[in-house]
Order: sequence, then C-alpha cells, then structure tokens
Amino acid sequence: MASTALARPSGLPRFRTRTVLKHVVLSAVAVVIAFPFYWMLSTAFKSFFEATQFPPTLFPVEFHLENFAEAWGDAPFPTFFRNTFVIAIAVTAGELATSILAAYAFARMSFKGQGVLFFILLATYMIPSEATLIPNFVLVTKVLRLSDTLQVQIIPFLASVFSVFLLRQHFRSIPNELADAAKVDGAGHLRFLWKIVLPLSVPVLVVVTLVTALGSYDAFQWPLLVTNSDAVRPIQVGMAQFRTEFGAQYHLEMAAATFVIAPVVLIFLFAQRYLIQGVARTGIRG
Repeated sequence: MASTALARPSGLPRFRTRTVLKHVVLSAVAVVIAFPFYWMLSTAFKSFFEATQFPPTLFPVEFHLENFAEAWGDAPFPTFFRNTFVIAIAVTAGELATSILAAYAFARMSFKGQGVLFFILLATYMIPSEATLIPNFVLVTKVLRLSDTLQVQIIPFLASVFSVFLLRQHFRSIPNELADAAKVDGAGHLRFLWKIVLPLSVPVLVVVTLVTALGSYDAFQWPLLVTNSDAVRPIQVGMAQFRTEFGAQYHLEMAAATFVIAPVVLIFLFAQRYLIQGVARTGIRG
C-alpha cells in the first residue's frame, strides 16, 4: 500500500518535458525579439570605427557616452520632443472626451437609428487610411489652410472609432442594476457616467490613453506630409531627417534611436498591467 501511495503518476515526466520545451521555445522567441534592442543599445556606445567594422562586435570595446550628447546636439531634438508631447497630450485628451461620450451614448442610451449609426461608424474603421490621405490633405491645406502647424497634427485625430468601440464594449458590461439605483437617487446620465461608469472603467481608459498616446508618439506618415519646418515636426519625422543627414554615422543613429524609444519602453513597463486588464475586460482577443 505504501509503495502504491508514493508512486509517481505516469504522466508527470511527459508533463515536465512539455513544460521545459515550452519555456525553451519562449526563451528563444524572447531572445530574438530582444536582440535588436540590445544591438541598438550596444552600437550607441561604440565608436564610429567599431560600429562600422566587419565582423561586428557584440559588446563595445570602449564605452563612448559622448555619442548621446553629440546626437542630441546635431539635431533640434528638444523641439521635436516638445512638439510630440504637445500633440500627444492634446490628441489623447480630445479623443478621450469624444470617445467616452460617444461610447456611453451607444452603450447606455436608446435613440432612433442607433444600430444603423453604429454600423456606419464601424464601417468607416474598415476604410484604409491611405484611401483618405489625399482628401484629408486637401481639406487641411487648401480649405482650412493649416499646413505646417501643430493644429493640423491634432484636429484630424480628436476622434477614434477604435476607442469608441473599445469603451462601448466595456460600458455595456456594467450591470443595469447600478443604472437603476442611480436613477432612483435622481442621477442623470452625466452624473451616472462621472460617478459610477468612469471609476469602474479605469483599466479600459488606461488602454485607450496608452494606445492613443503611443500612436500619436509614433505618427510618421501624416506629419511628414503636412509639415515643412523643424519648428512643428514631431520626433519620428525628426528622427527620419536625422537618419538621412547622418546616414553613415551608425553610432549616432543608434544613440538617437535609444533616447527616442526610451519614453515608449518606460511607459509600457509601468502600464502593462493596466493594458492587459483593460483588453481582458472588454472581451476582445487578439
């Protein structure tokens, strides 16, 4: 009896083998994903000759911290960062305001033509951005005359179908009993939205904020099309200009790329928990 009780289950070795193999595969994938970031960072500390030699070195022979200062001074990166943060904050605030109100209306209110209007809204999300690029360019440059300004990089992105859809999915999951209790207490839609719905939607709001802010930070095609001067260019267009002017200076390119990507990495590291929770609560799976 004792030997039978202490016997190891027959499926345990197979389970352990599958677990080990799974971790090996995941570790290999992690190395493949992380290696470009390591290469960027290591090259940023190399000298010009070490960065261009063949075969390349995996680790810098000497650390050249002056590469970052030199790259920072060779282009107006402070202006690029300032423009980017102004645009990202304005776009994020505007998109949150419009998306919250529109999502609440579609999720918690009833009005004539609600389903048709929401279907049309989703249909616009299926249109490729390239199809509307030229009409939008003509509108903002010829009609509104906003070319080469910060406004032209903000106004077209103050509303987002994706954000409306994401918030609507979450708002619909809030129990109707809370809405009924709020009506009994005399609360209207705005008070119910502000006092109950938004506090319960913090993870999803963080997701919308992150997606919007990072999308604005990474914007390249539209700013490249509508800007002509460094005074209003965002960081990605400025980085492309820097790469064109200093194409052979790989160590300076990697140094500039390092401090350009640093804010995105830091934001994701601190907010990844909310990002996972928000996507899980909306019921959307990638």
